[in-house]
Amino acid sequence: MQLNSSVAAVVTGGASGLGEATARALAAQGVKVALFDINADRGEAIAKEIGGVFCKVDVTSDESVDAGLEKARAAHGQERILVNCAGTGNAHKTASRDKTTGATQHFPLEAFNFIIQLNLVGTFRCAAKSARGMLDLEPLKDGERGVIINTASVAATDGQVGQAAYSASKGGVLGVTLPMARDLMGDGIRVNTIMPGIFSTPLMNAAPEPVKAALAASVPFPKRLGDPPEYASLALEMIRNGYFNGECVRLDGAIRMAAR
Repeated sequence: MQLNSSVAAVVTGGASGLGEATARALAAQGVKVALFDINADRGEAIAKEIGGVFCKVDVTSDESVDAGLEKARAAHGQERILVNCAGTGNAHKTASRDKTTGATQHFPLEAFNFIIQLNLVGTFRCAAKSARGMLDLEPLKDGERGVIINTASVAATDGQVGQAAYSASKGGVLGVTLPMARDLMGDGIRVNTIMPGIFSTPLMNAAPEPVKAALAASVPFPKRLGDPPEYASLALEMIRNGYFNGECVRLDGAIRMAAR
């Protein structure tokens, strides 16, 4: 797919980190970009900078996603590109004992469910609704109508201590990639997933410097955290390259996460 002003895109989680970098990269190619996020102040500011439109969207809500798509399409027309970056994580052991009191506890199920709803169901919700809209687009070269890119994580396969919910959610994104691509193949819509390693996002940047330094040192090469524009670069390649379909690609400096 050629990236220019004739193409519209929606980027979820577009107000920070990987989503922001992707929104900026798409806009730099002339693409009309709509940012979906819950951070209105930051989202509005970025949208203004890149000439896009901001839509306050909670991807765990059907009504919120529907309203966001309606606003984005009113401004730019039906999107041909969806990049799903909205998500977060938490950390709880499946079951554990307090070393001080000896009391036992298990992973709070509401906390587990929240991560599944946001990272997995939210991703699929946006993908399904966007794909439905793409069905009515006129096909481009090779019959292509659209491209969907989802964000999983290396934790989909290398889950660490406390990451049961996060790994389950990202493993789910990994698992739906090929079936989605096959579901949509007859209508010319491609689906791919990026599996980032340890990236320099706002969440990661909040960690103490010694923690970040240790994480960077654990990457085989290059020994640093990933830069969000590197994610955006791969996303743009997946969009441009028409033979890229049904793939889940690690972007991680060759890291394989240890147990903790």
